[in-house]
Amino acid sequence: MTDLLVVGGGPAGLATALAAHRAGLSVEVLDRRPGVVDKACGEGLMPGGLARLQALGIDPDGHALTGIDYVTPAGRRARASFSAPGRGVRRTVLHAAMREAVLSAGIPLRHRRLDPVRELDVRADHVRLDGVSHRWVVGADGLHSRVRELVAVGRARVVTRPPLAARPRRYGLRAHLRVAPWTSQVEVHFGQGVEAYLTPVAADQLGVALLSSRRAPFADQLTRLGDLGRWFAAQPATQWGPVAGAGPLWQTVSRRVDGPVLLVGDAAGYVDALTGEGVSLALVQATALVECLVTDRPGDWERRWTRLTAAHRIATGGLVAAVSTAPTRAALLGAATTWPAAFQRVVGALAEA
Repeated sequence: MTDLLVVGGGPAGLATALAAHRAGLSVEVLDRRPGVVDKACGEGLMPGGLARLQALGIDPDGHALTGIDYVTPAGRRARASFSAPGRGVRRTVLHAAMREAVLSAGIPLRHRRLDPVRELDVRADHVRLDGVSHRWVVGADGLHSRVRELVAVGRARVVTRPPLAARPRRYGLRAHLRVAPWTSQVEVHFGQGVEAYLTPVAADQLGVALLSSRRAPFADQLTRLGDLGRWFAAQPATQWGPVAGAGPLWQTVSRRVDGPVLLVGDAAGYVDALTGEGVSLALVQATALVECLVTDRPGDWERRWTRLTAAHRIATGGLVAAVSTAPTRAALLGAATTWPAAFQRVVGALAEA
């Protein structure tokens, strides 16, 4: 019997595996896709997340991030600096660095398609797969987690719509433009029903992530960004990389533990990509979840997760509601430019979390 099977080889799963290995647990990672995998994400590591990654011995190449710059449709700017640099990192670069750390630690990393609901034999105190017993299974398989069904089916409902009807489903699209970034900050631009997050990820590459409740092609979404969208549209097609998408982003999960099965990262619940804290939260969760396993108190994970993510869920949920309509968005950005010190404190708290 091994101690832990992690299903999902993204940042949350790999961080959980590394934390478990360092804590002395025997661990194995199972992922459905071999090699380095690209994924739609903002690609900005906040300072707190970068520090946690470096504490795991992982220091991926990228572009320094010094703060956040919100740009209103009228051209007003609300800027806030980080107390320490973050880093813009291509998803493939981050994934490759984390995979290398896992493999260097001697952690088995297997690849095969798995239907957890059908193939995982869940007992009261362990789980069997392919004739091997595992004391615990952690689902780290993303927004549309299949392991989550083991926790939810017949017991709890997974909600893919925000709890307030006024909050629409939101989706993300991301592509890269080969251009020298003109800033070391993450620029956030607001258009007609779309937000654009511009993150420098290399000396010659800019990540362009779009969030919207309107499902439409990337090029069509760009047209709703005014002058910025027209500038993007004028760039040669050969300078653009492929588009990746994700959503719906909001995933409300009413429980994260069922016997020997636990959830971590996006699989455990997700609010929105607006604050760019996804990887940072995954790293925090990985360490805390492993602490619950090492002390043989997996049931504590529900309470720990709630406490760890409460501030993020409240702040992000409120921000999503505020930016979803033009009047509340204008009021929020106006307040940020009128009271820059307060805006700086909010950004600082989110970045360091």
